[in-house]
Amino acid sequence: MAGTEFGHTVRRWRDRVSPEAAGLPVGGHRRAAGLRREELALLAGISVDYVTRLEQGRAANPSEQVVEALGRALRLSGAERAHLFNVAGLVPPGQGTVPAYITPSVQRMLDRLTETPVAVSDATWTLLLANPLYVALMGERRGKERNAVWRDFLGSGSRVRHTPESRRNVETAQVAGVRTAANRYPADQRLRRLVAELRANSERFAELWDSGTVGDGLQPSRKTIDHPQVGALTLDCDLLSVEGSDLRIMIYTAEPGTEDAERLALLGVLGTQSLVG
Repeated sequence: MAGTEFGHTVRRWRDRVSPEAAGLPVGGHRRAAGLRREELALLAGISVDYVTRLEQGRAANPSEQVVEALGRALRLSGAERAHLFNVAGLVPPGQGTVPAYITPSVQRMLDRLTETPVAVSDATWTLLLANPLYVALMGERRGKERNAVWRDFLGSGSRVRHTPESRRNVETAQVAGVRTAANRYPADQRLRRLVAELRANSERFAELWDSGTVGDGLQPSRKTIDHPQVGALTLDCDLLSVEGSDLRIMIYTAEPGTEDAERLALLGVLGTQSLVG
């Protein structure tokens, strides 16, 4: 099965690389825009027969050197390269478990941003730390609900308003992010259990996962949050990364002078208490 998935992945990515992009001369009639097997073999420095057997699933367990060479030839991104190693049954060098250490400097930053909703998540989108205004805005998360992917596919969801298109985009980005983390930290048992549970209990997650979706995950955006007390707030959501770590810092801000800014300020006064009573 692993060999078949590896072969399908190589074939799919070979089809999307043009000879021009790979630095090869173009001439004669071509049935497809992508690389021929002969061209991929040339670029990777392996035999055409071996490329054929890999793509057809008749050759299993390619070496790390072969996978690396194919990745270079296919012009893969970092996330795609990690995925290629993963489907080959190999662990990229230097992999371990998902880091959850929050440095003192990040902690100090959160301590000072009292008027801005801020949260820190790990590479699997599990919430590690959130300031009080973020909790007031998005609600308190406990147990499995602290993982945004589990919450959106199997749990209660979030207060963020979605259109069908934005929902699809978020789901695709979340699965891509989880796959990137799984490729980067293959020894993390908690992450493996998360993926197994999602695949077993969410048809949508399983569909996206089995389609081979890869990427860097969620991107900065403008979001509308339906808050049960103060109403709808449309805020800018920015994602920051911590150098040398896979920690994600999510920050929500409102445009000054807007009704959204007023509602966010009101939320800061109210905290997590209810307006009723």
